[in-house]
Amino acid sequence: MPLLLSESDVRSVLTMPLALEAVETSMRRLADGHATMHIRQRLQTPNRSLLHYMAAADHVSGTMGLKIYTWVGGVLRFLVPLYRAKTGELLALIEADYLGRMRTGAASGIATKYMAREDAHIAAVIGTGGQARTQLEAVAAVRKLSSVRAYGRDPERRARFAQECGEQLGLQVESAPSAEDAVREADIVITATTAAHPVLHGAWIAPGGHINAIGANFPEKRELDNAAVHRAGIIAVDSRQQAMLESGDLIQAIGDDAGRWAVVRELSEIIAGGAKGRTDSRQVTLFKSNGIAIWDIAVATRVFELAVQRGLGQPLALFDSTQPDF
Repeated sequence: MPLLLSESDVRSVLTMPLALEAVETSMRRLADGHATMHIRQRLQTPNRSLLHYMAAADHVSGTMGLKIYTWVGGVLRFLVPLYRAKTGELLALIEADYLGRMRTGAASGIATKYMAREDAHIAAVIGTGGQARTQLEAVAAVRKLSSVRAYGRDPERRARFAQECGEQLGLQVESAPSAEDAVREADIVITATTAAHPVLHGAWIAPGGHINAIGANFPEKRELDNAAVHRAGIIAVDSRQQAMLESGDLIQAIGDDAGRWAVVRELSEIIAGGAKGRTDSRQVTLFKSNGIAIWDIAVATRVFELAVQRGLGQPLALFDSTQPDF
């Protein structure tokens, strides 16, 4: 009988170390052919309501599923239906807001692990929402940070973000008066905003810096200006196919230059050793994250397994075992 796992259930079992391990493993499986996926599709209604859906299968764990979410009136609602691939059995319906934030943070943590300098210790974050928190948590898990500077447009919100993240992570987190003040001399820069226009400028980025850019997954939106993209000696994405359709940061900077797109790496290639994440200490590196379904399925599988072990979730009386004749 499938389980309904609520946000509370997910929060009770999902940690950042678990998310980091699941996401890294999922990308290794993508690289070696032991996982497959479809990129995000979007359906829009006449009143501009959006339904997004993306699918993946992990051939090692034997699970497959979707991430489905709506955006209506500024409100997002996320759901992951998880299936057993061999039988088609529905294993769980999982509320996936927190799951999504954790898997997105974990992906940037893995990118940082493979692309940032080993001695990177100063981080900057532009954005002070829930995504920014898990981004910072993941980066702090893979690099020994000495300090963090955070900028968001609302002074009270960014002060609260700095205090709460500092306490959670045991770090010195400072509220910066501007994005430029946050970014100058930072080794790792995170952009986690809903901006449609650049919030990070290339002139601010220190030599040897690494950027994790997670917002702007529509072609008309961007968080980075052209100079920020052009300064990157190595650019990695989660899916090149998806980036060419969605990543406004890259689309607007690279255009239809096939030669430049050809050298954009997929993060799975770097993790598997087929491409380098960095070639020297002064090189600027960029991970442009749009979000892919295999992360959701990998993390959802681990959440489901732990939920079963701990007796969490509400059983759902779905799919009578009697199959109709056709």
